[in-house]
Amino acid sequence: MIELLWFLLPVAAASGWWLGRRSGGPGQLRVAYSPEYFKGLNFLLNEQQDEALEVFLRMAEVDSEVVETHLALGNLFRRRGEVDRAIRIHQNLMARPNLGRQERAHAIFELARDYMKAGLLDRSEKLFRELLDSGLETDEALRNLLDIYEREKEWTNAVAVAQKLPRKGSNTSAELIAHYYCELGELALQKGDEAEAQRLAKKASEADSDCSRASMLEARLATAQGKHRVAVRCYRRIEQHDPELLPEVIEPLLDSMLLEDDRAAVLSYVEELRDRHNSFTVVRAVTDLLRKLDGDEAARRFFREQLLKRPSLRGLREWVRAEYERQADKPREDAQVVLDLLNRVVDSKPSYHCKQCGFKGQMLHWQCPGCRTWNSVKPIIGVEGE
Repeated sequence: MIELLWFLLPVAAASGWWLGRRSGGPGQLRVAYSPEYFKGLNFLLNEQQDEALEVFLRMAEVDSEVVETHLALGNLFRRRGEVDRAIRIHQNLMARPNLGRQERAHAIFELARDYMKAGLLDRSEKLFRELLDSGLETDEALRNLLDIYEREKEWTNAVAVAQKLPRKGSNTSAELIAHYYCELGELALQKGDEAEAQRLAKKASEADSDCSRASMLEARLATAQGKHRVAVRCYRRIEQHDPELLPEVIEPLLDSMLLEDDRAAVLSYVEELRDRHNSFTVVRAVTDLLRKLDGDEAARRFFREQLLKRPSLRGLREWVRAEYERQADKPREDAQVVLDLLNRVVDSKPSYHCKQCGFKGQMLHWQCPGCRTWNSVKPIIGVEGE
C-alpha cells in the first residue's frame, strides 16, 4: 500500500493541478484543485484503491505527461500482480480518440504485456502483431512474440519471428533458430519420420554451425542408420565446440568407435582422455571400455588413478561399490553403511546448473526452466558434481 500511495499521490496531484490550471481563462494561470481531486484523494487515503483509480482516470486529460504517468501506473500494478487494474488503465488510454499514434502504440504494447502476465496469450499475440503491422515498437514486439511462441511450443512461428530479430543479446537469433529446428526435429523423431528429422537437424546446423544439440541429433540419426563413422564425427564436433557436454555423449561416442572396429583409434582416444580434466561420467565410460578391452584389473587401475587425480563424491561411491562387490566373501556391514551414506549424499546433489541464473536440477534442459535462456544449463563439474 505504501508504494502505491506514494505513486498515486503525484498522479492525483498532476490530474488535479491540470484540471485546475485549465479552469482559468485564456492567458490566465489558475492553480486550483477540483472537488474530484479531493474525492479521489479521500478514497486513496482510505485504501479504496479501485474507487480512487476510477476518479483519477476520469479526471485525467489526454496530455502527453498524463499519458506517461498512467502508463507508469499501469506498469506498477502489473509488477504488483494486480493485472486487472493494469488492464483497466491501459484499455482506458487506448479508448481515447485523440491519443497520438506513438502514445497509442505504447498503450497497446503495455496492454499486450498485461495480457501476457494474465496468461491471455492469444490476446497478447494479436496486439503484438498489430504493433508489427503498424511498424511501431518492432524489436520489443518481436521479442515478446517469441516468448509467446516458446511458451506455446509453436516452433515454426518462432523460427519466422527469430529470423527478423537483430543479432544481439544473450542468445543470438542464429542460436535460437537452431534450437527451434532441433525442437521440430525431436517432434519428427517422435512421429518416426527420420527423413524429416534429418532435414531439420541439417537446417539447425546451417543456422548455427556450433550448435551441439544439432550435432547430437545428427549423431543419433547416423547411429540408427548404422553410419558409425558419421556419428563419431558428430560427437567429436560436440566435444570441440562444447566440451562441458562430453559427459552427455561419451558413452554413445565410445560405442560408435567400437562399432567402427578400429581398436587402435579407440585406445588412442582413451590415452587422449587419460590426461584431461574429465568428469566422472567420462571416467566411468572409459573404465567400462577398458574392462571390455583389457580386463578388470586394467579398468580398476585406470579408475583409481583418475579418482586420485579428480576426486568426486560420485567417483568415491563407485569405488566403494566396486570394492564392496570384490569382497563378496568377507564381512561387509561397514562397507554397506558407507555405501548407503554415499548414496544418500550423492542422490541429494543436483547434477546440472544454469550458468545464467543458477538454476539447479537433475537433468539437462536445453532451455533453462528458471531464466528460459537457451544452452545455459551444463553439468556440474567438481567434487560434488561430475
